[in-house]
Amino acid sequence: MPKDGQGSSSPCVELHFDGQKFRTTIKEKDLNPVWNERFYFNISDPGSLPNLALEAWVYNINRATHSKTCLGKVRIAGTSFVPFTDAVVMHYPLEKRGMFSRVKGEIGLKVFLTDDPSVKPSDPLPAVDPFPNNPPPSQTHQMPARVLNPNPNPPLGQKSESRHTFHSIPKEDHQHYAAAPVSEPVRYVAEPMKPEPPPTRIVRMYSSASSQQPVDYALKETNPFLGGGQIVGGRVIRAEKPASTYDLVEQMQYLFVRVVKARDLPAMDVSGSLDPYVEVRVGNYRGITKHFEKKQNPEWNEVFAFSRDRMQSSVLEVVVKDKDLVKDDFVGLVRLDLNDVPTRVPPDSPLAPEWYRLEDKKGDKTKGELMLAVWIGTQADEAFPDAWHSDAAVPTDASVVSSHLRSKVYHGPRLWYVRVNIIEAQDIIIADRTRFPDVYVKARIGNQFLRTKIVQARTFNPLWNEDLMFVAAEPFEDHLILSVEDRVGPNKDEVIGRVMIPLGSIERRADDRMIHSRWFSLEKPVAVDVDQMKKEKFSSRIHLRVCLDGGYHVLDESTHYSSDLRPTARQLWKPSIGLLELGILSAEGLHPMKTRDGKGTSDTYCVAKYGQKWVRTRTIISSLSPKYNEQYTWEVYDPATVVTVGVFDNCQLGEKGPNGNKDAKIGKVRIRLSTLETGRVYTHSYPLLVLHPSGVKKMGELHLAIRFSSTSLINMMYTYSRPLLPKMHYIRPLSVMQLDMLRHQAVQIVAARLSRMEPPLRKEVVEYMSDVDSHLWSMRRSKANFFRLMSVFSGLFAAGKWFGNVCAWKNPITTVLVHILFMMLVCFPELILPTVFLYMFLIGVWNYRYRPRYPPHMNTKISHAEAVHPDELDEEFDPFPTTRSPELVRMRYDRLRSVAGRIQTVVGDVATQGERLQALLSWRDPRATAIFVLFCLIAALVLYVTPFQVLAVLAGFYVMRHPRFRHRMPSAPINFFRRLPARTDSML
Repeated sequence: MPKDGQGSSSPCVELHFDGQKFRTTIKEKDLNPVWNERFYFNISDPGSLPNLALEAWVYNINRATHSKTCLGKVRIAGTSFVPFTDAVVMHYPLEKRGMFSRVKGEIGLKVFLTDDPSVKPSDPLPAVDPFPNNPPPSQTHQMPARVLNPNPNPPLGQKSESRHTFHSIPKEDHQHYAAAPVSEPVRYVAEPMKPEPPPTRIVRMYSSASSQQPVDYALKETNPFLGGGQIVGGRVIRAEKPASTYDLVEQMQYLFVRVVKARDLPAMDVSGSLDPYVEVRVGNYRGITKHFEKKQNPEWNEVFAFSRDRMQSSVLEVVVKDKDLVKDDFVGLVRLDLNDVPTRVPPDSPLAPEWYRLEDKKGDKTKGELMLAVWIGTQADEAFPDAWHSDAAVPTDASVVSSHLRSKVYHGPRLWYVRVNIIEAQDIIIADRTRFPDVYVKARIGNQFLRTKIVQARTFNPLWNEDLMFVAAEPFEDHLILSVEDRVGPNKDEVIGRVMIPLGSIERRADDRMIHSRWFSLEKPVAVDVDQMKKEKFSSRIHLRVCLDGGYHVLDESTHYSSDLRPTARQLWKPSIGLLELGILSAEGLHPMKTRDGKGTSDTYCVAKYGQKWVRTRTIISSLSPKYNEQYTWEVYDPATVVTVGVFDNCQLGEKGPNGNKDAKIGKVRIRLSTLETGRVYTHSYPLLVLHPSGVKKMGELHLAIRFSSTSLINMMYTYSRPLLPKMHYIRPLSVMQLDMLRHQAVQIVAARLSRMEPPLRKEVVEYMSDVDSHLWSMRRSKANFFRLMSVFSGLFAAGKWFGNVCAWKNPITTVLVHILFMMLVCFPELILPTVFLYMFLIGVWNYRYRPRYPPHMNTKISHAEAVHPDELDEEFDPFPTTRSPELVRMRYDRLRSVAGRIQTVVGDVATQGERLQALLSWRDPRATAIFVLFCLIAALVLYVTPFQVLAVLAGFYVMRHPRFRHRMPSAPINFFRRLPARTDSML
């Protein structure tokens, strides 16, 4: 804003943070100043960073009067600070200093945290402000050229973009993992006996009889004894022990044995060498360390965990052996009485290991010592996740890496949308100069290929101006490769030139600001192979605008049951609104997935996904009723999200299942957080329902404990008025076709990255958890969506039938009462709206008694999975493309399935909107219904005292308001409506 009376300003920026103040240089007579300066702030207490804020004040400096005038300010909360690698330039609109201030413009800042020891805090401003021409050198630090100007060759007439960078010392990043934090007191006491919990209670999924399913497929409410006490009706009624971080799982006691190292072991071979390993035995269970070749002072540092419930011996034997080709030689052993083993309770420090003299088989001392640490603990022990477990013992004839059996936490890759705007090419060279080229641009990132339309140019400077969208994951491994090609004949293309752009060099943005375009020189390929071709420079070049769009949420799941809705850019993340705690207790009655020793069995593990965090429990070997008792925690940023838990059979143990070495899916559970009451513990046994070619089948039951805790009720209520997706989805929306394609690519990238971790989270697991094939055509799903739609309109049909009966005088008393009501509303039209809202308020209050007390689950009735025809199932499980017919019929059949799949999606979306209307008063989402019921009461009172004519005029003027008074972002009622739950979560 001009402030000097001459149509300009001389601005500078003052920065205030944690009691420190810095100021930039003064830019004389410049309404678009560029500073490119950076400052270092020191954080005195990193723990208080969420309570701090950075303030940037823009002032106009008048040197004649030594005065300053405020041009605007920006306040950035400490919770939005991110590490340097995640920082992007953010443009903040300047805010008013006071109510009557006149402010316009915006400031570009890049704020991030660093713990680089070479960074020193800048010197603060002096107490007296003399307004010097330039501040001392210690206050201003020029940035390197690569930071100052990311666009070294800006087009003529355009100013190079400025970047202003701040550094801070970060606070410690706290994340929730499966293991309990050592700093938190956790007390576990051995219980000789537990009273029998009351029998499980079967609950119905919905009140309407049309959606009830067989009792065997229904949810069962349980009352287990967990770490915090017995759970009854979602509350702890018998807290026998203090609450702990593992209060949502049953206490399981383990005997931990840490084999550290050995020294002075005797030589056993003729050559004087020793190949030692250690065997730990408790009764029938034994664990074996790795062996070293020719080493008499080996170090193992391996931990073994033996379940106390299964131990059938009171003696622990730790045997040192020498690996041999025929028979392993005995070196020595250590015997310990389990009655003398101490109990360790976190947060006690780890038990110090001690040296034990080895004994021979007769009990006499022999040469060599073994360092051991032996204690009794629970799954809260930090050694639990990486320990070898007795309940995950592998048969001796199976060769398997033990890492495949351990519980792990995975973090999915950070996904970005890559936007490539192909503008034009210049001076392209083709072999045949007698014709004009038919050119297009093919773009590639990894396995993703896109291309522009073919331009029949009348010059050698073709113009496209097309946007192409890709998905990329950090760390970036692939490059963006663009090739300009000429269509010289049918199915015959010639490459004119190529250019390769590393993704790490592409500019990132968090909003819709314009990215400067650049010219790239094309390299003419001589050979066909891209990786091993010889290149020569020539004059052709291509005009591009490329950026990494961080303002979008990269969808890798269906929006109906997405577990995360945050944008990629961390600066746009809002503070968390709650905490999700999930206890995976056990499974019962699992279907055998393989045969071992002549008996059907399964080697199962569970996978849970919420946001970018995936967790995997340990594998329980040869058990159809495994007990996991592992607890995990996630931060929640939006209640309208879904947590997914799947059960799988581990096929990496030597025996192959019917699908080879692919892990077989047993079933999964989806739970929408908005349907949960805050603070309540939900303990239910979920049936694992899977659709097979022979029909729906129950594969067992999964016992879960889940709790959703809110940090601020006001923030959670405010979330219901916010847009569901980030701002960029509405300002520059992506088409449905684009989103489907990008979602498929995102799932493939996440599956590829997680399958490269150790142990790998296999591709078939990631695809099953993400429902990668949910968009394919299915006659069963189409029928199910149609019947969902009919169920939504069933109330309207019933009202029409009732009104027909009124008109037919079927019940004279009812008809007379309707006539009286009709006359009253005609005579007093101002009572119509208050009566409607009051009626909905009373219905909502009445339905509160019948509100669901349990999470929704898969419903075979509304999924139309019980009465499905075998031929329809054969069609649903038919691979895509089909293999049931010749080429022509196959092509038509696949096209029909593709079109019908989109129709099915549209019908499902319409049904979803109707079900959200029903959810307004059904208390499916208790917070949303409470908001709406309260709104109805207030609306009824307001409408009662306000003349109807005034409301009608205001409503009409509001609907027909000028576009200037409209916002491109959805309104609060629409955002509230889109967050309401539907029955999509309950569909198979």
